[in-house]
Amino acid sequence: MGLRQDADFIIREAIQRVLPDEAVAQALSGKQFGDGRLYVAAAGKAAWQMAKAASALLGDRIEAGVVVTKYDHVKGEIPRMRCFEAGHPVPDENSFAGTQAVLDMVSDLAAEDTVLFLLSGGGSALFEKPLIPGEELAGITKQLLACGADIVEMNTIRKRLSAVKGGKFAKLCEPAHVYSIVLSDILGDPLDMIASGPAYPDSADCAKAFAIAEKYGLKLSDKARKLLGQETPKELSNVETVITGSVRNLCAAAKEACETLGYRTVVLTDQLTCEAREAGAFLAAIAKSHQDGGESLAFIAGGETVVHLTGSGKGGRNQELALSAAVGIDGLKDTAVFSVGSDGTDGPTDAAGGYVDDGTARQLAEQNIDIYQVLQNNDAYHALEKSGGLIVTGATGTNVNDVAVLLIRA
Repeated sequence: MGLRQDADFIIREAIQRVLPDEAVAQALSGKQFGDGRLYVAAAGKAAWQMAKAASALLGDRIEAGVVVTKYDHVKGEIPRMRCFEAGHPVPDENSFAGTQAVLDMVSDLAAEDTVLFLLSGGGSALFEKPLIPGEELAGITKQLLACGADIVEMNTIRKRLSAVKGGKFAKLCEPAHVYSIVLSDILGDPLDMIASGPAYPDSADCAKAFAIAEKYGLKLSDKARKLLGQETPKELSNVETVITGSVRNLCAAAKEACETLGYRTVVLTDQLTCEAREAGAFLAAIAKSHQDGGESLAFIAGGETVVHLTGSGKGGRNQELALSAAVGIDGLKDTAVFSVGSDGTDGPTDAAGGYVDDGTARQLAEQNIDIYQVLQNNDAYHALEKSGGLIVTGATGTNVNDVAVLLIRA
């Protein structure tokens, strides 16, 4: 197989290993929910997949359920559940409608009832009842995305502008018990930050929120600024939480796939957090240092990079990472870099990420495409499209950050 075929195999195997079906099954194994009613609330990019797995295991035990996920992520009906598709990364009216359906479902719970809360990345946008006008919330979200705020900073702000984030959803479910199964998309698995922690006590305080607003010069209305000063729940007595997957699992699965193909493999980190372009340049630098090793090598970096928007093009962080690496590996021998989002969508595009090899820069130059200018315009999608480097998987049903891989074939 060629390098692109190797990349496709690694991506396919790694994502297959972190699909939520088995993780949900493990979290529910032996779990007893008592004699009360059992409701399912699922929110996030992996919500449909997680709810489907729960339905298959619990069947008629489920009284009712609501699923709120990203557009094009619902793959069919689930018995006794209503499914909503909504906006991500910016919430829209369907986000609000789906969330309201959840709140209506849990509005008259008793102490013996249970809410099975299935949470995955993307829930910050998809599971939302704003305390400010929806347009204003969308504007603040766009400001945070454009300035390069990381996911923890974004969620610290969004918790305080929401009626369901930062532990507030769990409070609304009282006196019922909440059993929360979480698919982590944040490095280090901070439960209060994944999907902005609707069912977990908030670790950040108002001072932290104000500091982030000041750091990025956020434009906030008087009402939004006042909300930043209102404290979130710091204790919850009705919640039990289980983490079922994370980027560590994704990196381990990618490593196993690389080794299956004969690569000696090193996981550099599962905590990657920097500019996408810097990560791409770093992997290219590693490639230059290992050109004459005499054996096939693979280097893996998992995490979530950020992009500062300087142009108006089309792309995502994984595509920018890959295209940035193309410059550094230009002319090397049998070398490739690829980066993918485990959810199958990279930024506001239909691609999961990007692939480049030692001939990509030359191929683009022959088409009069300047990679530096492309990156300045944040237009990696169209450049990769012309080099055959787009990675398209479709919605995967999971969401555990990103993985970037450097391959060097002997």
